[in-house]
Amino acid sequence: MQRRSVTSSNVASVGWEEETLEVEFVSGHVYLYHEVPEGEYQALLGADSIGRALSSLRDKYTSTRLR
Repeated sequence: MQRRSVTSSNVASVGWEEETLEVEFVSGHVYLYHEVPEGEYQALLGADSIGRALSSLRDKYTSTRLR
């Protein structure tokens, strides 16, 4: 999956493909969030605070840590 770099103190990049949101944190950790609609991804990209927007997604979707 191709990720886009974002401006955030905690998040390095995000990508979305087939209802899977992939998030790379500045720490190097990568998480997949499952069954995320594309609209949520688009809202994340347009958010004033990527970190704050991602916090609300964490409570709504199941995630898997890749590294």
